[in-house]
Amino acid sequence: MSKTYQVTGINLKGVPFGERDRLLTILTPEQGLIRAVAGGARKYQSRLRGRSELFVINQLLLVKGRSSLYRLTQAETLQTYPKLSQHLGKLAVSQYLTEIILSFALSDHPQPELFTLLQEHLNRIETCAVSTEAFPPNLFPLLNQGIFHLLSLAGIAPQLHQCSLSQRPLQLDESNPHWRVGFSYQAGGIVLNKEESVNHLLNVGELKLLQQLSKSTLSADFSAETSHLKTVETLLRNYTEYHFHRSIRSANLVDTLLSPTNNEQQITRNK
Repeated sequence: MSKTYQVTGINLKGVPFGERDRLLTILTPEQGLIRAVAGGARKYQSRLRGRSELFVINQLLLVKGRSSLYRLTQAETLQTYPKLSQHLGKLAVSQYLTEIILSFALSDHPQPELFTLLQEHLNRIETCAVSTEAFPPNLFPLLNQGIFHLLSLAGIAPQLHQCSLSQRPLQLDESNPHWRVGFSYQAGGIVLNKEESVNHLLNVGELKLLQQLSKSTLSADFSAETSHLKTVETLLRNYTEYHFHRSIRSANLVDTLLSPTNNEQQITRNK
């Protein structure tokens, strides 16, 4: 016997399904991750066509039978993020966070905190003022904090104020330009024992930047060197891939957008 569900959902992924349909991966606060077939969504005049695009939030009416797949019968759009698709850098950041969510979100299990967190970060990315660069530096804080918040919700955020092994408090020496501290993926954060193997050596600026990411929002006057922002992104990327045992493909797009050649082409197009 089939059952009918009414939920709110945001489209995280969509692939062609058959000749006319689209198979959607949707995050809902009520049911967690679900996979639903949007019948006829690939037809030009289908009412579900626009509603099945990425990052659209809909009020959904779903039917589930014996199959593990839901069937989408009705969708009313509640919110869209049009600026994400208008800027490749914003789109890359949004897809990056989505990939992490798909690594740990639960299916058929309520996920209200995860849904709200994603909505908050997409709102920030959508409203962020960006330059004509392919990947403006001010997208890095949004990306880095989004990654950190997702790791926190998953219960694997790195320890940054004390040693992950000994629990000894960390003492920064800001007066020493050569000060460094080790960071270990396996240990789960900062490591003070010099005999332990580490994956990164962080300087004061990079560590302080990491420590700010746990805040609910970054201060309006937040600033950091671009090199530090990129180092933190790389560290968080590798840490995330280590713990979820899967690569983040959207991170490669970020690397491509950051290439000097790409930025030169972007500037030329906007002249």
